Amino acid sequence: MLFNSLHYLIFLPIVVSLYYLLPHRWRWLLLLVASYYFYMCWKPEYAILLLISTGVAYTAGLGISRTEDPRTKKALLWCCITILLGILFTFKYFNFANATLRSLFTELRIPVNIPYSNLLLPIGISFYTFQKISYVVDVFHGKAKPEKHFGIFAVYSCFFPQLVAGPIERVEHLLHQFYERHEFTYDKAVSGLWLILWGFFKKVAVADRLSVLVKAVYSDPHSYSGLPMLVATFFFAFQIYCDFSGYTDIAIGSARLIGFDLMANFRQPYFSRSVAEFWRRWHISLSTWFRDYVYIPLGGNRVVKWRWYYNIFITFFVSGLWHGANWTFAAWGAMHGCYMVLDSMFGPARDRLRSRLKMAAAQTCFDWLNVGLTFSLVTLAWIPFRASNFSDMWYVFTHLFSGAKNWLDLGAVSIQFRGMGLHLDELICAVTFIGLVIIYDWLDSRRGVWERLQAQPLVLRWAVCYSVLALVLFFTPYNQAQNFIYFQF
Repeated sequence: MLFNSLHYLIFLPIVVSLYYLLPHRWRWLLLLVASYYFYMCWKPEYAILLLISTGVAYTAGLGISRTEDPRTKKALLWCCITILLGILFTFKYFNFANATLRSLFTELRIPVNIPYSNLLLPIGISFYTFQKISYVVDVFHGKAKPEKHFGIFAVYSCFFPQLVAGPIERVEHLLHQFYERHEFTYDKAVSGLWLILWGFFKKVAVADRLSVLVKAVYSDPHSYSGLPMLVATFFFAFQIYCDFSGYTDIAIGSARLIGFDLMANFRQPYFSRSVAEFWRRWHISLSTWFRDYVYIPLGGNRVVKWRWYYNIFITFFVSGLWHGANWTFAAWGAMHGCYMVLDSMFGPARDRLRSRLKMAAAQTCFDWLNVGLTFSLVTLAWIPFRASNFSDMWYVFTHLFSGAKNWLDLGAVSIQFRGMGLHLDELICAVTFIGLVIIYDWLDSRRGVWERLQAQPLVLRWAVCYSVLALVLFFTPYNQAQNFIYFQF
């Protein structure tokens, strides 16, 4: 079931109403049934995978807590991780590994014919797999107590608001909330609805609109060069941000309607002054997951300098492969790994330079220059993320600024823009909506927009909400609605 569907708009009010009508002791069961129904609306048979991975993690957690033998604990931990990652590999990476091996053996003139798999990638498998791995690892290290109630653990493993898109929750933050008695509160309900509304605006009015324009270029990049390609790349930076953060806002808002607090997953990432800061603001639940379960176990920064740089790079390289079974995603991760290594090398010098600027205006100017540089670097890295293959990726990189001397030839530029389906009204609409998102994020970074609205008169609050609703209703490209970018991750 997609958040941006009529089905979900009917499903959510029913679940919220039943949740508050039921006695507290039965609410977990309602959420379990609702979550499995939510998941089974896509492919009912794949709910078995969700149940199997839940049973494996639950059993491993109990087994680890009940034995005193360190070797048995470690065996249970690695057995669980192997099964969970084995399921993920089978469905997500088997064909990728198969194609890579075929290419390698072909170069070596070794005949090999491993058949490709026809299995469809289950939605959200990467998210719920990582959430279960973090649970078992935390139990192993004594950071979390094992959950004995299988039903509660099952809800924690498939809680419908964050099942498909995250955030990837930790046991210490989410699990105890299923035991708490949540009473309906007006403030939480209204703030949740506002998050859902703003999330819908970002997802369907901005991201879905931009995706049509981006797809026109990136589905056939060799037909474009220069300004149209640069515009499409710029638009993709905001498409993926509005798509992912919008979906996350809907998830957090949906959970808030029934009294649950999910962790923030985005904090105005495009206002970051360095790539390191960007990763503290972008997909926070995933970046902290890789920090805690990959980077730190590798040794983090508590090693010699060359090994520290290696730890940084390999963490981002693995993160790239997590995002997709394609070497273009690995290239995206490698680019960010290189960015982060360079930031670790030269970041202290940048900070010292800023501290030497005595005037506040000079420091502000320096900060905004860094924001522009960081956004440019991140946007360049989105090219391999969006490109279908290395050939397309290389073409975009080498033709992104071609023909710059003709960019002022409005007639030629207009012809290319029309080729990507971008007419003047579409360009104005896209740029205006991106501007609204930027302004919202800027205001939200200084003081929460919802807190600002609460301080305003009731009439003004309703006017703002109805205005956003009108934008969603009248500017959503219904005939070109798009799936969530991370739908099958």
